[in-house]
Amino acid sequence: MNTLLAIFAHIGNAVLLTVRALKYTPSLLRQFPRLIEQCYMIGYTTMPIVTILTFFIGGVLALQSGHSMEAQHFGVKNLIGTLVGLSLARELGPVMVAILVAGRVGSAITAELASMKVYQEVDALVTMNIPPERILVLPRLAAVFLMMPILGMIANICGWYGGALVCQYTSFISVDSQSYFAALKRYMEVKDVLDGLIKTEVFGFVIVVICCYIGLNTRGGPREIGVSLTKAIVTSLIFILVLDYFITKAQL
Repeated sequence: MNTLLAIFAHIGNAVLLTVRALKYTPSLLRQFPRLIEQCYMIGYTTMPIVTILTFFIGGVLALQSGHSMEAQHFGVKNLIGTLVGLSLARELGPVMVAILVAGRVGSAITAELASMKVYQEVDALVTMNIPPERILVLPRLAAVFLMMPILGMIANICGWYGGALVCQYTSFISVDSQSYFAALKRYMEVKDVLDGLIKTEVFGFVIVVICCYIGLNTRGGPREIGVSLTKAIVTSLIFILVLDYFITKAQL
């Protein structure tokens, strides 16, 4: 029971941190350089690994589904494009992007803020009457809000093309790119892509809130930075999977 109460207390404090940060939204234009820096870190530096990973995920999806259809003689290999397209747009794309952002960006945010807290830099900001939520949390929230849909679309496109290449150049599938993308266009709707992008936005926002909250609440010495880092990544991954279920259920 005490553990459950502690979890709800942490969730409530994280929500309060978000509200306090969003209260300073009018100051965002004055922090434009910080916003650009965070967009670079969250978006640009994460883009290569998102591109590579989702390209091969699309290829593996096409390979596995093509092999299964060939082995079972389903005779519907032309629908592989639909399977790959829907899987990536609605589920695998958003989840994989969120996991990559949690591992790469979330860890960096937690380590930076935890170091600032341990070495009393955050306390120095408070002493100078500078709200940490305004300069440490708000730019990151705004940057992840801007960058996550872009990363989500890049993940979709790379995954789709990865699947198309595998379908065209694997002998037991032999589905040309034109048929692959025709099936993808025929059975996919704009809503499918938008649902996936909404998931991506929610996941990214939650990851940044969790990592900022844990980083700013680090106590103790340098050893605690590693503890906070582990806690932030594990908590982010749990929330990604739990929220994925509830968002998917709401979107059906």
